[in-house]
Amino acid sequence: MAKIILTHEVSGLGQPGDVLEVKDGYARNFLVPRNLATPWTKGAEKQIVAMRRAAKAREMATVEDALAAADKLRQSSVSVPAKAGAGGRLFGTVTSADVAAAVKRATGFDVDKRKIELPGRIKTTGPYTVQIRLHDSVVAPVDLEVVAT
Repeated sequence: MAKIILTHEVSGLGQPGDVLEVKDGYARNFLVPRNLATPWTKGAEKQIVAMRRAAKAREMATVEDALAAADKLRQSSVSVPAKAGAGGRLFGTVTSADVAAAVKRATGFDVDKRKIELPGRIKTTGPYTVQIRLHDSVVAPVDLEVVAT
């Protein structure tokens, strides 16, 4: 068994900063090469504290704050400009980073792109609904309009 520190959220495994013991092959072949985890070292305590502090700063403080933010997000209209050709087909796709930037422009909220759940690949212009996880128990649906530039 290998002792690791998660650097990113891994579904079914844990949150950033968690210290876990996983099988050697899983750590060596999957987690570490994808920068999802680092091997445990003696000096890793400072790294764990910094990761938890950064995660806490990004996270909404309370459920009430998250519910208030969710209400504001539901009421706002967010549009994402994207290059499109004939028939509304995009040159590329709309990513969660594009959606996070559009939400920031429309509402002023800093949303972590990893907390945005897209309804699949967005490859055409038109209306979409994306889910934004603001807190562990609060998910806000946001109406999104992809417009051609």
